[in-house]
Amino acid sequence: MNILITSAGRRVSLLRAFQKELEKINPKSQVFASDMNPRLSAACQTADAYFEVPRLNDPSYITVLIELCKKNNIGLIIPTIDTELALLAENNELLLQNNIQAVIASTNFIRKCRDKRVIHDFFESKGIAIAKEYSKDNYKLPMFIKPSDGSRSVDTYLIRTKEELTDYHFQNDKLMFLEYIDHDQFDEFTCDLYYDKKGDLKCVVPRKRIVVRDGEVNTGITAKNELVDYIKKHLSTIDGARGCLTAQFFKHQSEPKIYGIEINPRFGGGYPLSYLAGANYPKWILEEYISNKEIEANFDCWEDDLLMIRYDDEILVHGYKG
Repeated sequence: MNILITSAGRRVSLLRAFQKELEKINPKSQVFASDMNPRLSAACQTADAYFEVPRLNDPSYITVLIELCKKNNIGLIIPTIDTELALLAENNELLLQNNIQAVIASTNFIRKCRDKRVIHDFFESKGIAIAKEYSKDNYKLPMFIKPSDGSRSVDTYLIRTKEELTDYHFQNDKLMFLEYIDHDQFDEFTCDLYYDKKGDLKCVVPRKRIVVRDGEVNTGITAKNELVDYIKKHLSTIDGARGCLTAQFFKHQSEPKIYGIEINPRFGGGYPLSYLAGANYPKWILEEYISNKEIEANFDCWEDDLLMIRYDDEILVHGYKG
């Protein structure tokens, strides 16, 4: 069986992790990648093979994807971006009918994660504190503004004075006016969580975000801190969660205060740090979805205080004609 990384883009490290783990199971199996423009995708150029797919909003996308999977003996799909999650989840039964499994959360849980207001309600239902949302006629400065359906830190604003507010901020209903969590007092963590097919938590790796570029961690460090037990207590089971989830939290530097920010039900861009630290989610996915093994919980399988410093590298494509 071959596997496919969809919307592969720049996910070279993630793709290489799956290549390494899949080779241990069957050296003849391959890791494919797909993208709208694969010739300009570093991950596609690194994959064992790749193919071009339509835009996600193209009505033929799922049909084309299934045909390509059947043609290339692909039985497992690993999605990587927010905008494809709901589409794959909504067509999960059709994929299964064609002997294709997608490591994907349920449609209901994906919808919760896509709406920042709904995921705030979810956090509160689990006993997790959140940043207060202000009404647009009664707010406190400084405050943070972000869209309810945003990603990659697009359309976000730190507002310190009234003069920084514009008509756009008030008229756009998607923009949330939120209590500002002071970065001088709180550290920001992205936590890589692994959930099995039943929605049970098997691992937690908090990664402190030190430098962020384009919404993705550029420099980070693993941290075995109180977030591990906190998440085990409050998020031990999530109905509809499967595979790798990334959850963002702010943790106070000296006081026992933790705020839940958001959850993305997919591999995050910084997951390679967790993998290199020892949290081998690609291996667990292959064992669970291909070998039908039960995944044992392991919250201590990874290295503490492992620093990752990223840099740009080159992928060369010889004979490219444009």
